[in-house]
Amino acid sequence: MALIGVLALQGAFREHARALRSLGAEVRELRQLPHLDGIDGLVIPGGESTTIGKLLVDLGMMEPLRQRILDGMPVYGSCAGLILLCKDIEDSEQPRLGVLDATVRRNAFGRQVDSFETTLPVKGLDAPVQGVFIRAPLITRVGADVDVLARVDMAPHGGTGEEIVAVRQGRILATSFHPELTPDTRLHRYFLDMSA
Repeated sequence: MALIGVLALQGAFREHARALRSLGAEVRELRQLPHLDGIDGLVIPGGESTTIGKLLVDLGMMEPLRQRILDGMPVYGSCAGLILLCKDIEDSEQPRLGVLDATVRRNAFGRQVDSFETTLPVKGLDAPVQGVFIRAPLITRVGADVDVLARVDMAPHGGTGEEIVAVRQGRILATSFHPELTPDTRLHRYFLDMSA
């Protein structure tokens, strides 16, 4: 089974680690540059994307992580992790990995009090998942090589139409929502299959 690194600088890393271990994966919590050695895939959890980005820079991890991903290491980012993966962040110059050809809008649904859950069909999964959205971002643009896996209806949130909340670009997976906060491990299994 693959050795999966879970970035453990801030955010919901314990929940991701627990989901991955429940599927039989070996997990290493990453807190410094040497922890990158030997990992087969990486999960970047939800949390505060600005804080995580600054810590990656301060710890000298940003460029080595970016290069590993560009060299083909599978990566999955949820919520803040999605923001860090995107090439462009609306109205922000914060540090980011910038490996996903997409543009993201932070806190697109509003503040913490506007958090919600909804059922989402996800391309590649046999049944819908429960999407937990907490100060969630939205993907507002995707490149030609980015496959849209899920959208959410924006009408209940003051918008119109459906917006992108899950994507895959090669070995990069990203979701606006938090599957690690539910008992459903199918998205983690999907990621492990990418890492095999």
